[in-house]
Amino acid sequence: MKTINSLKSKQKQLKPFWLFIGLFLFMVQFVFSQNANTHFVEGNKLYQQEKYAQAIDNYLKVLEQGQQSEDVYYNLANAYYKTNKVAPAIYYYEKALQLNPYNKDIKVNLGFAQRMTIDNIEELPKTLLQKISKNTIEQLSYNSWAYIAVFLSFLFAVLFLMYHFSYGTGKKRLFFISSTLSFIFMLLSVAFAFKTYHITSNKQEAIVFAQQSDIKNVPTLSAETVFQLHEGTKVSILETKDNWKKIKITDGQTGWIVGSELKEL
Repeated sequence: MKTINSLKSKQKQLKPFWLFIGLFLFMVQFVFSQNANTHFVEGNKLYQQEKYAQAIDNYLKVLEQGQQSEDVYYNLANAYYKTNKVAPAIYYYEKALQLNPYNKDIKVNLGFAQRMTIDNIEELPKTLLQKISKNTIEQLSYNSWAYIAVFLSFLFAVLFLMYHFSYGTGKKRLFFISSTLSFIFMLLSVAFAFKTYHITSNKQEAIVFAQQSDIKNVPTLSAETVFQLHEGTKVSILETKDNWKKIKITDGQTGWIVGSELKEL
């Protein structure tokens, strides 16, 4: 009995301790959140006053505190664009698009920033299947396709029940066709969700931050330079070896670049 009572007394002592820890962590998070919001508001004021360098400092402080959002990235990109810093502008527009791929303002401003880049790389022509995938399947995220699949599965269940319990031949035929189509579209949505997830999880992209980069045929400084890239160019990362990255650009060319000359998205 003494042991049980002693355990109970210890548990009573521990409860206020954990309550204090939880309250402390909540207060810390609240203070950081308020501080980040203050920097964001101050950054917006400085941006309106055309003090872009100071606005950038405030937006970066928001990110340093772990507060990431579409608005912070977008405003930061705009400030960099105003100071003619191509690579950071493109980088943060791309980061904003990752959070909201459907924002037209971000896409338009990204287009303006990309016109400031030196490299004029022609994209490889796509096959018919690649065009269909790019223009339809990849227009939605894998989460969106998953939500559509859930909705269609619910619709299929309702239509199938209505088919099962209806009596008229015409109604049965209508519900049977409708339920079959919803089931087929549900399967397609699931397939598209897996495809977009595979594309997203395997896609590793970066922005060139060096003013000029020599792209080598092998990952050594003494190797032959196969082509050059300049700041703001977007590349795909294929492989990493020590401090080198094997990259691919949109015209299909590949090569090795020093990792510090890139910033991964």
